[in-house]
Amino acid sequence: MNNLLSFFIKHSAWLVFMVYMILSLVLLFRDNPYQQSVYLTSANAVSATTYEAMSTVTSYFHLKDINEDLQERNALLEMELVSLRSQVKDLQMLVPDSSREPFKQHFDFVMARVISNSIAQPHNYITINRGSRQGVKPQMGVVDQNGVVGVVNVVGPNASRVISLLNTDMKLSCKLKNNEYFGSLIWDGRSPQYAVLGDLPKHVTFNKGDTVITSGYSALFPEGLIVGIVEGKAQGDEASFASLRVRLTTNFSQLSAVRVITNNMRDELHELQRADADSVAKAKEERR
Repeated sequence: MNNLLSFFIKHSAWLVFMVYMILSLVLLFRDNPYQQSVYLTSANAVSATTYEAMSTVTSYFHLKDINEDLQERNALLEMELVSLRSQVKDLQMLVPDSSREPFKQHFDFVMARVISNSIAQPHNYITINRGSRQGVKPQMGVVDQNGVVGVVNVVGPNASRVISLLNTDMKLSCKLKNNEYFGSLIWDGRSPQYAVLGDLPKHVTFNKGDTVITSGYSALFPEGLIVGIVEGKAQGDEASFASLRVRLTTNFSQLSAVRVITNNMRDELHELQRADADSVAKAKEERR
């Protein structure tokens, strides 16, 4: 208590000054309209600056949610585009038939987040935070907003492992968008930014900057998803085939949000493939 009294006595001059200053300001701004308007204007400016700073900080912490929402919206639009392309092709070959069933949405997707990734090994893998409980199964394609990422090969309840496109064992059926020639895209184990599109006819014509897209010849990816851009001829062309150097559009060093492509006709296609395999095996047995 004595210390408190000593503090007030020691700084009494300053305390009296502050009291008179506050009283004078109150009287000034309360009874004079001009000074009152100046005070309110200044207070509003300070408040606006403070709120703007708070809003900037808050928005920064919500960027992740905003990005995930945009990724999901982009995925929806891309799946709708894929579906429309498929419907247009069907309609071009369709003889008018009122009994035809409505078109079935061929592909769908599951949003996921990358929780581990490697790009420096010959056999690179990616782990995502979605598994069987979220509808992910082996042999499902994975893409991000820039292009193809890889294929699911091991699935757990809430996580899955993906064979990255940067894996020397990975082969992806692709084609040149401008002329429909198709081949196999493989990674040569060198730069994570480039791959090689091989098994192309030797006479294939191409231009630097041509787009490489998925061919749609497998149940993993719909036709037309971007994979990369042609940079030129690849070194070491085989005698009977051409190979092109392709700059991948996916930035594998910055993978974050991805989506797993689910094929709604997957089971039906597998049944057809099994039936074909059984027919071939049966024919071989009969020839024996």
